[in-house]
Amino acid sequence: MKKQMMMLTITAVAFVAGIGFNNVAMSDVPANYKVAVVDVSAVVAKSTQVQALKKEQQTKTQELQKWLNTVRADVEKQSTKEGKEKLVKKYDAEFAKKQEAIRKNYATKLQAIDKSISETIAKEAKAQNYNLVLSKGTVLYGGDDITASVMKTVK
Repeated sequence: MKKQMMMLTITAVAFVAGIGFNNVAMSDVPANYKVAVVDVSAVVAKSTQVQALKKEQQTKTQELQKWLNTVRADVEKQSTKEGKEKLVKKYDAEFAKKQEAIRKNYATKLQAIDKSISETIAKEAKAQNYNLVLSKGTVLYGGDDITASVMKTVK
């Protein structure tokens, strides 16, 4: 019984101390501290740069598919097994190079677009005097939604 009473007392003291520390920590936040939220996925979806990159990627994929069809026809024309194997090896290497070039180009452009969108969000937040911007998907409650104003400025 004494042990239970002692544990209850320690728990109560820890709880009260925790509330006190929380109040002290929250008192450092200025009254005019502004928090904004942005629906980044919506901004990305509306971005003309992203839409153009998607179209470019589709075009390159179609071109690669046409090339593969030509390669298949070329391999089928070979009359010997050795000739086919030699061509397949050659074309496999070419395909890997083409695919890697497309992937690198896409990644580079996507990274540039990401940087541009992040900079636009930061500029918009500073222009509206926000101290903190969070992704809308991570916030359950609160914050001013600045998605629409960011969408207007994103290319």
